Amino acid sequence: VELVIYNILGQKVRTLVNQPLEPGEHSIVWNGTDNKGRSVASGIYFYRMKAGNYSETKKMVLKK
Repeated sequence: VELVIYNILGQKVRTLVNQPLEPGEHSIVWNGTDNKGRSVASGIYFYRMKAGNYSETKKMVLKK
């Protein structure tokens, strides 16, 4: 499973998950920081989840 956050320009901001996970429901919380631990600005971000042959990208809003 891979779960990655991208900014509005399509630049990778943070990789939240990149490891095998058992089938089922999982919960991941993003604390609004990038891969270097720096806080990112409020705004629109996209997250992409890949698991096997499944891939989906959705939009989200980060409010601080």
